[in-house]
Amino acid sequence: MSEVFKRLERVPTGTRESLDTILDNVGWNDAGLIPAIAQQHDSGDVLMMAWMSRESLQETLATGRVCYWSRSRGKLWRKGESSGQMQMLKAAHLDCDGDTLLLSVDQTGPACHTGRRSCFYVALDDDGAQIDGDTLIDPDQLYARS
Repeated sequence: MSEVFKRLERVPTGTRESLDTILDNVGWNDAGLIPAIAQQHDSGDVLMMAWMSRESLQETLATGRVCYWSRSRGKLWRKGESSGQMQMLKAAHLDCDGDTLLLSVDQTGPACHTGRRSCFYVALDDDGAQIDGDTLIDPDQLYARS
């Protein structure tokens, strides 16, 4: 953890720090990425986890439209650019260590490429796994426009 985040542990509510200082001290991984968890702002449903680069985070904060870093494509990924199922940012928070983001979003339709509302639809217990989320849109139909 950086000294900046250690210092922030003890400051009062309302204390401000520059965005550049924070981003300079984020716990980016070796690829320059940080995990970002997207949560529906009004229901609290956890929708997905993806990766963000400094550039994608700055774009998200500047535009209000959530932009991730696609590791498979090796480029910026504006959520919904191929499916139309966008995420609009309501709030962004870093955790206490500065190494994970929590994004409060307004999700249009399903967040998951499977057509489900959430990517977290495989429920586990000590006896196995069970699918506990319905498909809202057939994935073939979801990506027919791309």
